[in-house]
Amino acid sequence: MDRKVVVVTGGANGIGKEIARQYGGNRYLVVIADRDEAQGQHVTAQIIADGGEALVIKTDVSVPSNIEELFNKVHSSYGRVDVLINNAGISKWGSPYDLAVSEWDYIINTNLRSVFLCSREAAKMMRDNGGGSIVNIASTRAIMSEPNSEAYAASKGGILSLTHALAASLGTDNIRVNVVSPGWIETGNYDELRETDHQQHLTNRVGRPSDVAKACLYLTAEDNDFITGTNIIIDGGMTRKMIYEE
Repeated sequence: MDRKVVVVTGGANGIGKEIARQYGGNRYLVVIADRDEAQGQHVTAQIIADGGEALVIKTDVSVPSNIEELFNKVHSSYGRVDVLINNAGISKWGSPYDLAVSEWDYIINTNLRSVFLCSREAAKMMRDNGGGSIVNIASTRAIMSEPNSEAYAASKGGILSLTHALAASLGTDNIRVNVVSPGWIETGNYDELRETDHQQHLTNRVGRPSDVAKACLYLTAEDNDFITGTNIIIDGGMTRKMIYEE
């Protein structure tokens, strides 16, 4: 098999969809792991139509047994994983006074625990194949917040810490682990954004999913093997913009 294998969790929609498509366009065999199997099939068809190779494996990353089944299927089909993009995530806004324990657990298990479990399963195959690269998708909400986002912020902050811990643990097996923290990335109708939306950013535009996908490709490129444990913030400069109310 001459194509490398990339697994993209949450690859059926939004940022994950663009990540999957760009890896497909760069001659990777793309495995889309997503609960939305129908949309995953649609993305797979797009990648194949563009000359790539892809398949979708229905996966709920909040369920540990689903993660084990995912990587067992990848192993039986291809025998290797070269790149893992931990992109799957959910959000829920609500007062911390009202947030149920079950809601907290579901967000943490989907967004954070899955990153550890997927990384561990992928790393087993990467270790046996001489190494690989993992990129975790966090958020600028790991370092700044709006009200009523406690569970989501905690999950994304945990991803930052988990990333450098995994980079330290897996480095001896030639596995690099990095994290990308997107800011405002518009996954809906970009043309409907207001001029004031764009002007909030130092770059004078809101981000696109392709901005994140290109960062993933950069971090997982073989000749960037000196980069590990780092966080790339992709937010149009918003976390560096000083804002005072007048």
